Amino acid sequence: MSIYGIIVMIHVVAAVAGLGASFAMPVIMKTPETAQQARFSLDLGKKIETFAKVGSIVLLITGLVMGFMNPYLFKTFWYIASIAIYIGVQFIVAGIMPKKIKQMAEIIQSHEGDDIPTAYGKINSELRPYNIIIHSAAIILIILMSIKPF
Repeated sequence: MSIYGIIVMIHVVAAVAGLGASFAMPVIMKTPETAQQARFSLDLGKKIETFAKVGSIVLLITGLVMGFMNPYLFKTFWYIASIAIYIGVQFIVAGIMPKKIKQMAEIIQSHEGDDIPTAYGKINSELRPYNIIIHSAAIILIILMSIKPF
């Protein structure tokens, strides 16, 4: 196997691990019915988030390395669009969502009782449109990298 082939393999494994984790997060975060389950969901979410973060960083690095190894990629629409989409969703993934999840954690940690606080549920529901955006972006990236249309 060539060096390029190894990098492609690492890229694909990172995509499976990172994207798989990111698709699991909303399911985990919306299922709690009690405060204790919400605390567990937040803790589990932190652990799963590690896969998404590492996978995302490895995807960026291996994607750029492939581009430097094959500079013609920087002239293809699908490659440039993929990088632009990746950078675009980072504002949500690294900026907006962590702040909202931190707010949820603060609310649930200070809450006494077994019910889910209204403020927690409100913030959790505010995450839905962001999840739709990042999951849609991930699907578009997969399509672009699979069929390389332009």
